[in-house]
Amino acid sequence: MRNPDFDVLIVGAGLSGIGAAYHLQEKCPGKSFAILEGRDAIGGTWDIFRYPGIRSDSDLHTLGYNFKPWEERKAIADGPAILKYVRETAEENGIDKRIRFNHLVRKASWDSPSATWTVEAEDAKSGETHTLTCRFLYMCAGYYSYEGGYKPDFPGEETFRGEIVHPQKWPEDLDYKDKKVVVIGSGATAVTLVPEMAKDAAHVTMLQRSPTYVVSRPAEDRLAIKLRKLLPSKMAYGLTRWRNVLFQMFFYNMARKRPEKVKERIIGLARQELGPEFDVDTHFTPRYNPWDQRLCLVPDSDLFASLKEGSSSVVTDHIETFTESGIQLKSGATLDADIIVTATGLQLVFLGGMDVEIDGAPLVPSQTHGYRGIMFEGVPNLASTFGYTNASWTLKADLTADFVTRLLKFMDRKGYSEVRPVAEGEVGDEPWLDFSSGYVTRVMEQFPKQGTETPWRLHQNYLKDIFLLRHANLEDGVLQFRTSERAKSPRSVESSDAVAAE
Repeated sequence: MRNPDFDVLIVGAGLSGIGAAYHLQEKCPGKSFAILEGRDAIGGTWDIFRYPGIRSDSDLHTLGYNFKPWEERKAIADGPAILKYVRETAEENGIDKRIRFNHLVRKASWDSPSATWTVEAEDAKSGETHTLTCRFLYMCAGYYSYEGGYKPDFPGEETFRGEIVHPQKWPEDLDYKDKKVVVIGSGATAVTLVPEMAKDAAHVTMLQRSPTYVVSRPAEDRLAIKLRKLLPSKMAYGLTRWRNVLFQMFFYNMARKRPEKVKERIIGLARQELGPEFDVDTHFTPRYNPWDQRLCLVPDSDLFASLKEGSSSVVTDHIETFTESGIQLKSGATLDADIIVTATGLQLVFLGGMDVEIDGAPLVPSQTHGYRGIMFEGVPNLASTFGYTNASWTLKADLTADFVTRLLKFMDRKGYSEVRPVAEGEVGDEPWLDFSSGYVTRVMEQFPKQGTETPWRLHQNYLKDIFLLRHANLEDGVLQFRTSERAKSPRSVESSDAVAAE
């Protein structure tokens, strides 16, 4: 069998994929690699979503890469600014030249005798199938479907005479100026859309079945701006990053240990924002505890300000049916609308939705366990980036890249061609994510399980993961390594010698 086309194939040219490529070429310079991107642009999430006001729901000092300081004034940044940051990273480091666009990965097949992945990618324009081979497959495709978001079938929606729009498929020419808009949902997308659309619409109503915790933070981080004036950029960025990480961890731990206290505090802040006349108990008091679902962050109180000035409103009720002119609610009330936005969530998929075969046998994700939240039981030479639910995605993405590059260098030094996690005995069966949000609970039975103890446990703890991913012993008895004679090549031997000489 011929040598593989690449040592590593990275799937996805979004925030995770560009970061993975940077770490790979910095720490494993002898490795050949390419990035396969299903679309025709860099940016992933930040290029796909085009709805009004699209922005981060965490600060860019932690959502940004650990190697490239975020230097814009706004820490809670809009989509175009984040997209610019990701594309700058790719261009500054020559990563953009490694991307093969319109390569939507559909299938990956592992062959043990040659220790090689064969990857089939569909050309989004021509429909042609491109076939590439690699030693190691690095998935950075995110966790939701590019095909479209989640939208339930609403009774009577075919009778509605206006436009129905999902944020993941936002029409470029949608005109909502002086229109009546209803946004169905109460998550991060809804709380972003409502105040932004309210600037031009006649009125925007956020229709929710149940409330979400909403917290306001300043869009600009004054301390970060001050530190940048006093200190070198990287030092200022590092200090701000660690301050924010520690604050996030403190707040999360308080929410888990003293949920009633934290709940009281969050709702109290909403009361301060909205005033005594607003029905906070109905519209901003969730039935669950903080961090059972992700909190919604609003910059500079924009949602609260919009509600107070009357350009938007919130209704907590259930939908009876769509009508010609809007929505009939189960309470008997009606909402008139020219446009209805279904901000009803994402469709989660495992490994970008691709099919996986190992020596001809299809992988059933729900029958496997995750290893350190990165690899999967019985699956060789494959890693996947999956960020935190209680902190910024990129914190885990950077740590995942540290682990992957350390593993690749270790395999080169030892002359190994294959690595796979193997469970001996019972490891426990817990959901991949312990999260009650609908977009998670709808599909968790299709995802891998996690165990009850390390290394099968998926930790939502950045400090713990620093030690577990950067410093843990790779020869832990769970990772099983193998050398295949057919996998050896002059190129891989040279790479191994180069690493051993470091």
